[in-house]
Amino acid sequence: MSIERIVRIVAGLMILLSLFLAHNAGTVDLTAASWLWFTAFIGVNLLQSGFTNLCPLVAILKKLGFKEGGACC
Repeated sequence: MSIERIVRIVAGLMILLSLFLAHNAGTVDLTAASWLWFTAFIGVNLLQSGFTNLCPLVAILKKLGFKEGGACC
């Protein structure tokens, strides 16, 4: 597994963990429709792209003519 994939997995986990902890602390209500669901979507997408190496944004950027770089950080 590459460093880039590990970074995606850790970033996704941190986003989802922060949402989970905020929800359990009572400061965030994830039962109501809000922009926090967009944050959850990003966290899940980062997590799955770390394991599957499939990222929708990468596919879109490739179609637009951008080239892949060697590093993510």
